[in-house]
Amino acid sequence: MIDNTSYLTPRQIVEELDKYIIGQHEAKRNVAIALRNRWRRMNAAPEMQREIVPNNILMIGATGVGKTEIARRLAKIADAPFIKVEASKFTEVGYVGRDVESMVRDLVESAVNMVKTQKKETVKQKAAAAVEDIILDALIPPVKNTNEDHALNEQTRERFREKIRNGELEERKIEINVSQNSGTGVGMIGPIGMDDSSMMNIQEMMNSIMPNRTRKRKVSIAEARRLLLEEEAAKLIDMDEVKDEAIRKAENTGIIFIDEIDKIANSGRSGGGADVSREGVQRDLLPIVEGSAVNTKHGIINTDHILFIAAGAFHVSKPSDLIPELQGRFPIRVELNSLTKEDFYQILKTPKNALTKQYEALLAAEDVTLSFEDEALMKIAEIAYQLNSDVENIGARRLHTVMSHLLNEFMFDIPDVIGANVHLTVTPKIVEERLSGLAKNRDLSQYIL
Repeated sequence: MIDNTSYLTPRQIVEELDKYIIGQHEAKRNVAIALRNRWRRMNAAPEMQREIVPNNILMIGATGVGKTEIARRLAKIADAPFIKVEASKFTEVGYVGRDVESMVRDLVESAVNMVKTQKKETVKQKAAAAVEDIILDALIPPVKNTNEDHALNEQTRERFREKIRNGELEERKIEINVSQNSGTGVGMIGPIGMDDSSMMNIQEMMNSIMPNRTRKRKVSIAEARRLLLEEEAAKLIDMDEVKDEAIRKAENTGIIFIDEIDKIANSGRSGGGADVSREGVQRDLLPIVEGSAVNTKHGIINTDHILFIAAGAFHVSKPSDLIPELQGRFPIRVELNSLTKEDFYQILKTPKNALTKQYEALLAAEDVTLSFEDEALMKIAEIAYQLNSDVENIGARRLHTVMSHLLNEFMFDIPDVIGANVHLTVTPKIVEERLSGLAKNRDLSQYIL
């Protein structure tokens, strides 16, 4: 990831996305413009900043073509709070299930965790020094007697401090006090219809009323360091400041990815029942996307400038089956292309997180070198493409099942049969032997792949 990501140009954003996602240039261009527009808005004249609203995006494409990955990577590039939700999981207000406002509460929670992690990083050194003193006190308690005793004690403490820093005492057991919130054991059962987020708010309120207690634990120094570092870092962070910053971050840079939006579209094939319920979810979603104030346990957040990216396959329904008001809130529509054989080949070879590189890293842990001949990759891509055509088109996800079937025998035999310091090369012949028969047998493929 490039530094100062807030200032990336649209072209640079697309270059970053290209490192992980093959093809789909139109979708990448549109999300890159949307991301850059945020920086443009925040640098516009103050009187215009409130007026400029984000151009939300509707991605249309089959499963596995990269819709979620584009949104997820975009959020990483922007260092922005991001959540993915499935529209089909929400219910209309008044019904049992999650209400649409919970997606905004989840986004704020994500922002709080993000800011908290960043703050902890800034106080890490100070917290580590405090933890070192606590561990040292547990090993060699300080004395307050004569000057001679004090000097001797300090010399001993400094020798042990050096041993702690050198990692010589990691397995030594010490007794430490660990914070334990007495409210965490209180179980809560809420009324029917109350979602998980509301229950968490009540639970947190109960926990804050109950006093924090500590209990003694005998653990190794390594474990004590892990437990205490979290506690000491938390003490050095101002949570009110964290919450304020998180709300601002979520409001100005947050991204909510709404998947399966086609599942709540009224396809026009029936006149009531489920279609009425779907329309209710759409109407509940409308004020959130248009811009409204949502109450969360960390404070009120305005959704006016959150970027919403919706996605769906739209096999049964069409984007025009969504209610007109909601359609109007997703002015940018992008159709993602189905993956070709060449796309599959590039997906296996080019991205930083390519499946081939993942398997190479897994076997490197066993001191086994794995490599793939170029022709073998072409063959794998061809088989994956054919299976998508013959069985069911699940996009790039097909490569996971194909690669798993191809390499499972190696994965099982290492290290018992195939020892360390071995170089394994996947050739077209190996691919042919392990996959071609399966690819030809459509009935078998349907169950296995």
